[in-house]
This record gives sequence, C-alpha cells and structure tokens, in this order.
Amino acid sequence: MSVLLAIPARYASTRYPGKPLVSLKGPDGDKTLIRRSWEAAMAVRGVARVVVATDDDRIRDHALAFGAEVVMTSSAAQNGTERCAEVAASLPDFDMVVNLQGDAPLTPAWFVEDLIAGLRAVPDADIATPVLRCDGRALNGFLADRRAGRVGGTTAVFGAGMRGLYFSKEVIPFTSRSYGDAEPTPVFHHVGVYAYRPAALSAYPTWPVGPLEALEGLEQLRFLENGKQVLCVEVQAKGRQFWELNNPSDVRMIEAALAQIG
Repeated sequence: MSVLLAIPARYASTRYPGKPLVSLKGPDGDKTLIRRSWEAAMAVRGVARVVVATDDDRIRDHALAFGAEVVMTSSAAQNGTERCAEVAASLPDFDMVVNLQGDAPLTPAWFVEDLIAGLRAVPDADIATPVLRCDGRALNGFLADRRAGRVGGTTAVFGAGMRGLYFSKEVIPFTSRSYGDAEPTPVFHHVGVYAYRPAALSAYPTWPVGPLEALEGLEQLRFLENGKQVLCVEVQAKGRQFWELNNPSDVRMIEAALAQIG
C-alpha cells in the first residue's frame, strides 16, 4: 500500500498570520515551523512521497528552497483535510493519504507509523487518527483550562474496535474522581494527525459542514456526521512532548521541547 504524506500549510491564519514561516530555535539552529514539520514528516518510515500543500507563494518559495516538494492548492480550502483532498486529486496513485499538519513539528515519527499500520489492519475503516491516554497531570491540565474558559486539547471517545464515537474540545468522558499525576485515566487526548482512504477523502469536500463540526470546530466530525468509520489508534508518548504551535506564546514551549529532543 503506497502512502502519500501531505503537510497542509496556510499563511492567512486568523490566530497567527504567517505562522508557517515563524522561526524556531533548536539545537540545530533556527529553522521555520514549516521546515521543522517537513523534517518530522521525512523521518516517518513507509511513506512514498512527502509534499507541502499550500495556497501561498511565500510558503511555496521557502519550501522549495529547503528541498521540499510543493503542491499548490486553492485558497477556498476550509481546513487541512480539504487541502489534502485537493492534493490527492492531483496525485491519485496512492492507497492512503496522511495529513501531518504544518504546525506540528514535534509529532513523533512512530505516531504516524502506528497510524498507517492501524488503518492497514482495519480494511473497513475510512480514516484513522491517533489517541493518547491522559495521565492525571494531563487530565488536570485540561480541566484547569476549561475552568478558566480556555480551550485545551481535544478529547476522543470510542467504542468497540476503537471506532470513534465523538471528538470534543470539552473533556469527555466525564469522570468525578481525582487522579494522581502519573495515574492513567479514562480520558484520551486526540492527536491531530489523520490517515485517509482516498474514497473517503475525495468525498469529504462534497459534504456540507454539519452542526457538530460547526459547533466544535473539529474537521474530523464531518466524517462521523456522514456515517464514516473513524478508527482511533492508541499511541504511546514515550516521554516526548508534542505540542502544536497555535499562538505566538507557544513558540517558547516548542523551542524548549526541541532542546529536550536534542
């Protein structure tokens, strides 16, 4: 099964314009966010082709300069999945498409490798996405964010066979008990990486945004709202931090994590 990995990147972010070109300091010097995300993608084994998907000439020119392949997409794409669908339409000779978002340079390679293996193992799944069991420290952090009115991480609930039931920016499922920092909890953190079968990906842009996707702002809910099977693949952090860069205040946190990786 041949795998295409696409890295969606847009310049016109409402929260952080120009984010893909922000510089991040690491042990290997200063590199942009999009370059670090591309390097993370290139470390994934079992991928036949890696492309940066963007609608912006500045991102295209920069990515080409450091050696990435670029596919230009339209500015009409509403999210990374729609951008990946455009890439898949222009490069149709792949059995699986992976979306490694351009603001996630800390994503461990084994997250993506486990995701690819998970989708391969379940033929009737349309899409797969990683989930990570929260320990008490992570869960308490999510709950503290919600009490303060902040949106923290996304959580996932799934049923038999790890089939996704719902994803939310609220902390679900509800649990009334407290947990020690290192104690496993029943709450799973959703990691924003996706592996799609081409048929489901090509159908995605044809579906209207449903009420749940609109309320939560979570693109993967469109698959659930249209009856598609979303496979949750449990992954292990192995001590790694893997924050996404969403706001300017996240730069320092990402750089600290890069320093730990070394």
